[in-house]
Amino acid sequence: MKFYKSIILFFVVSFLVVGCRVVKLEPIEILTFQQKLENIFPNAEITKIEAKDHFTKAFQLILNEPLDHNDKSKGTFKHYVYLSHISVNKPTVLVTEGYSAYPRTYELSKILKGNQVQVEYRFYGKSRPDSIPWKYLKNDQAIEDYHQLVTKLKTLYKSKWISTGISKGGETVLIYKSKYPYDVAVAVSYVAPLINGTEDIRTQEHINKIGSDECRTKITQFQRVILQNRDSILKEILKYAAVKKMSFTEVPPEEALEYAVLEFPFSFWQWGGKCDEIPVKNTSVKEQFNFLNKIVGIDFYNDKTYYNLLPSYYQHLTELGYYGFDTGSVKDLLKVVHQPTNKRFAPKNIDLTYHPNYIKQVRDYVENKGNKILYIYGEYDTWGACAPNPKPHVNFLKMILEGGSHKTRIKDFSTKDKQLIYNKLQNWLGYSVSIYPL
Repeated sequence: MKFYKSIILFFVVSFLVVGCRVVKLEPIEILTFQQKLENIFPNAEITKIEAKDHFTKAFQLILNEPLDHNDKSKGTFKHYVYLSHISVNKPTVLVTEGYSAYPRTYELSKILKGNQVQVEYRFYGKSRPDSIPWKYLKNDQAIEDYHQLVTKLKTLYKSKWISTGISKGGETVLIYKSKYPYDVAVAVSYVAPLINGTEDIRTQEHINKIGSDECRTKITQFQRVILQNRDSILKEILKYAAVKKMSFTEVPPEEALEYAVLEFPFSFWQWGGKCDEIPVKNTSVKEQFNFLNKIVGIDFYNDKTYYNLLPSYYQHLTELGYYGFDTGSVKDLLKVVHQPTNKRFAPKNIDLTYHPNYIKQVRDYVENKGNKILYIYGEYDTWGACAPNPKPHVNFLKMILEGGSHKTRIKDFSTKDKQLIYNKLQNWLGYSVSIYPL
C-alpha cells in the first residue's frame, strides 16, 4: 500500500512540475500590407496614394528596374507602377500601358472587382530617364519588366491573373502573351493593331472603303479647303498656340498644318468623326480650324508632344510598324510636306532599322496558339484594319462594335453582346471568379 502511495505522489509532483513549466512561444509577426510589399520589393520606393472605386488600398511603387534584363550591370531606371488592392483572394488585373500612366480604374477591374497593377511603359512619362538609352527601348525588355513584376506579386496575389491594355497597351498584351503564355490566365486586348511594316497599306485601304462615298468625298473636300485657306488657318493656329502657351520650333506651324491635313482621314475614322459635322466650304475659317483641331489636335505637333512621343515613334519604326500618308487628293496644294513620313517625328541620329520579324512572330502566335484572348474593336477604327485574325481552332473571342471607333469598350456593346463577353470570361476564369456586369 505504501508503494502505491509513493507512485501516486510521484505522478502528482511530476504533473505539478510540468504544469508550472514556462513555455516560450515564438513571437507572431503581423505585417501591414505595405510592409508585405516592401518585403517583395526591398529596393523600391513605396508610398500610399488615394484608393478609388472598389479598392481599399492603393500604392505608388517606384522600382529600380534594370535597363537590360540580360546584363544587370548596365544600370537601372526609375519605373512607376500603381497598385490598387482589395483582397489577396480576388483576381488581379495587370494593365500594360502603352505610354505614360496615371492612376485610374480600368473597365476590366470594375467587371471583376479585383486588384489592379498598372504599369507605365519603360521610358515614358515619369519612367523616362533624362537621356533615353534607346537600345534598351525594346519590347522584349518591357515584357521582361512585366514578367518579373508578376512573378514577384504572385507570392501575394495567388488567384487568377488577367492582363489588359488599350491600343499600344493592347498590342503589348498580345506581345506579352506570346512571350509568356502562362503568366496570366486570360488576356483582354482593346483596339490593338499588329502592323505590317512601317507603312502598313491596310490602314489606307480601310480609309478608302469605310463609311459612305458621300462621307469620304466630304473628307477630301475638307482637306482641300483647309489648305486653300492656308494663311487664315495658320493665323488661327498661332492664336491657339498663344492661348495654350504652345511652341512649334521642332515642327513649324506650316509643316504642322500640312501634316494635320494628311493625318485627318486616319484620325477621323479612328476617333469616330461624324460626317454631318464636317464643315462645308462656306463655313468660317474659325469653324474649319476648330474641327481640324477637334479631330487631329494641332497640339499633336507642338514641342511638348513631339518630345513626349519620341519613344513611341522609335518603337513604331524599329519593331511595331506604323502607317503612311496618302497625298493623292491634296498633292497640288502641299508646299512643305512633299514626301510625308513618320520618321519626321522620330529621334534624330539614331538607328531606326526596322525588324519585320518581331511582330510577325507575335501575330503567328496569337493567330495559331493564342487561347483565352478577348479582342475588342470598333468597326470604323483605322487601327482595326491591322487586327489579328485567329484561326478557327483557337479558343478566342473577337468582338467588333458596329460603327465603333478607337474609343470602343465593353460597356459600349449591346446587352446581348456584353453577356456573351461575360459568359466567355466566366468560362475561361472559372466560377471561383465573380463577374460584375457593367
